[in-house]
Amino acid sequence: MADWLMFVGTYTRTGASKGIYAFRMDESGGMTQVHVEEGISNPSFLAIHPNKQRLYAVAEVAESSGVPGGALISYELDASNGSLKRINQQSTGGPGPCHVSIDASGKFAVVANYGGGSVCMLPVNEDGSLEPSSHFIQHYGGTKVNPQRQEKAHAHSANLSPDNRFAIINDLGLDQLRVYEMDLDAGKLKFVEDSSPKTAPGAGPRHFDFHPNGRYAYAINELGCTVTAYNYDAASGKLTEINTLSTLPEGYSGENTTADIHVSPDGRFVYGSNRGHNTLAIFSIDESNGSIEFVGDQSTGGKTPRNFAIHPDGKYLYAANQDSDSIIQFEINSATGELTPIGREIRCPMPVCLKFVEMS
Repeated sequence: MADWLMFVGTYTRTGASKGIYAFRMDESGGMTQVHVEEGISNPSFLAIHPNKQRLYAVAEVAESSGVPGGALISYELDASNGSLKRINQQSTGGPGPCHVSIDASGKFAVVANYGGGSVCMLPVNEDGSLEPSSHFIQHYGGTKVNPQRQEKAHAHSANLSPDNRFAIINDLGLDQLRVYEMDLDAGKLKFVEDSSPKTAPGAGPRHFDFHPNGRYAYAINELGCTVTAYNYDAASGKLTEINTLSTLPEGYSGENTTADIHVSPDGRFVYGSNRGHNTLAIFSIDESNGSIEFVGDQSTGGKTPRNFAIHPDGKYLYAANQDSDSIIQFEINSATGELTPIGREIRCPMPVCLKFVEMS
């Protein structure tokens, strides 16, 4: 196995975290901290440029550098040692940016502002620096099925299609996956209403992942504690529901919200995190039609697993337990999808987002 780096976005709001952490992964999957990048508030979500030489982090705040709204910050990434060097930052136009993706050409970043219920697109220069937003879109409304969480729009993730044509924005407040066609010449997003499915009322769609075959996609619904499987039409960007299942075992009645979702690299399983139940829900995928079946769940060994990541070779999964300051390593059973704790705990304050980069 090649050497890898794992970058960890965190919340700095309690003062325990200093910013973005970098760990070096050894052949057994163990991690050693090699760098901490300070000077950023709440770098809660990260994205890696396609050239692996840049890292982008949202600053999940209401105001940055005296400007209303959060920010996106660009860094030079040294893949030989995990160090970061700040390039510049730009406003995301709305408060509480919580998710960012870089398009496959490396020319644009797409950001979801949770607090503001908005989306912005920012040009990326060849040197990795960011230009001011080329397009800003405000979502309006809110289903109010959950009056505390759905009082207005809350864009929660910005997910780009495998062919780099569409951006899928999961809006928790609107109970909708909003599909936008990306114009990479003009730096614009065009809403494709007919391709944008509504979820069950009160579901609260949050994160999203495509199947490796590009024909299916999976969304985790934070408030409804469910996962929905979709057929994906690459020509139109249309998402059509296949089936929806609970992330919780039958009989569980405690408090819970879901957070993150990822499909295994081999396309056989999809995992979702439960905050409250503090588990990873495991689903098998019928690759003939994309439907899912609940396999079981695995404790994350900590509190509030907000995010997790599967190593690109599919052997290990790492769960970030935000409220117990830990990242727990699991081995993936490729036949059953089941997760086995390795018995190794990586200490990191308030971990929120995990991203892998192969070392150079």
